[in-house]
Amino acid sequence: MATAGKARLRQTLPPTRPIVKRQADSKGFPDTVIQVLAFYLFATLVLAAAAMTIASRNPVHSVLWLIFAFFNAAGLMVLVGAEFIAMLLVIVYVGAVSVLFLFVVMMLDIDFAELRQGFVRYLWPGLALAVALAVELFIAAGAWTAGPIALGRRAAPTPNGTPNIEAVGALLYSRYLYIFEAAGLVLLVAMIGAIVLTHRQRRGVKPQNIGRQIARRPEEAVRMIDQPVGQGVEL
Repeated sequence: MATAGKARLRQTLPPTRPIVKRQADSKGFPDTVIQVLAFYLFATLVLAAAAMTIASRNPVHSVLWLIFAFFNAAGLMVLVGAEFIAMLLVIVYVGAVSVLFLFVVMMLDIDFAELRQGFVRYLWPGLALAVALAVELFIAAGAWTAGPIALGRRAAPTPNGTPNIEAVGALLYSRYLYIFEAAGLVLLVAMIGAIVLTHRQRRGVKPQNIGRQIARRPEEAVRMIDQPVGQGVEL
């Protein structure tokens, strides 16, 4: 009777998952634990830097916190294997956009006291925008938990063993070559337009004559004077 009861108990128990041994480093920690710790570290720093960017009263400090958030977001991109996006965050956003923000904030004479006075006027539009963003986040979270994302249905799947940067470059210069060239032409036209708009004729400013400067001889640029003691220099 005891053996029959044990047999029925074994039949009713659910099947257990097979034990998978994870690879560990030299110190005995699994690789997944290190990845999870790095993810939570970068994610926490990104959220903290984003909160400090909004809460800082000094705009220069806000830009510095924004740069810190970009660096940690680049770390998250490295963890998921998107090295190209990580380099874009560091080179483009930190090296160009954030530095541009910092120079604009430091060079412009902005009256921050006047800006703080208009906080009440933009309070309700800001709250409406915050509610809309919160609703979008809830919808995105619901769509994420609704089912898995079929990575095999992507338009351009990357083969196994191919680095992210190599895959992006091969796709960019093959399928999207004309779009890439068109984007370069648009940026070129924008750069020329910015130069034309800023290079306008101003009155009271001495222009630079490049040809006259090149044709100038050393005898015209340097004058040797035996200056007597106790007298000033005549220009």
